[in-house]
Amino acid sequence: MQTKKHEIGVGVFMLIALCAIIFLCLKVADLKSLGQQQTYRLYATFDNIGGLKVRSPVKVGGVVIGRVVDISLDTKTYLPRVAMDIDKRYNHIPDTSSLAVRTSGLLGEQYLALNIGFEDEDMGTSILQDGGTIQDTKPAMVLEDLIGQFLYKSGGNNTDNASQNNANQGHTEPTAPKPAEKNGDAAKPEASEKPAQQP
Repeated sequence: MQTKKHEIGVGVFMLIALCAIIFLCLKVADLKSLGQQQTYRLYATFDNIGGLKVRSPVKVGGVVIGRVVDISLDTKTYLPRVAMDIDKRYNHIPDTSSLAVRTSGLLGEQYLALNIGFEDEDMGTSILQDGGTIQDTKPAMVLEDLIGQFLYKSGGNNTDNASQNNANQGHTEPTAPKPAEKNGDAAKPEASEKPAQQP
């Protein structure tokens, strides 16, 4: 009897521990149980997504409104195509909105920053629906490319400065010509001694 109670206690403890682990995993992944969050899907194509990954957040002003659910390569354009699930509470996004790959801090995780565009019926704008595509996208800024551009510009400036210094050293200011002496104006030598007077 005691053995059976002990086995039941161990089983209950293991079940509670398993539930706690699942709960923590959901918290870390920032997931919600199915049915509590309804989403719709949007797409976007980028020239370069850097280190963007599935489950990366989609943010508006720093607030998470969705997640990246799929990343694939377009077989026609060979550009990265990103699929996002957006919370249905935010279902009034104009098609003039833009999407950019950003980085949290200098070396933090990458995310998608959504900049809400304008809405004007006279200009033919519309609201993005499920399956819609955001056309205006900005690629990720690759750290290696930024460093390379900085070094290239620094090297070019140093070369220009060196060339300018060499040119300045080889250039001498012309000296003004001395005024020509007029005829008869040349100083006559003074007599060293006056003639002695006769007594």
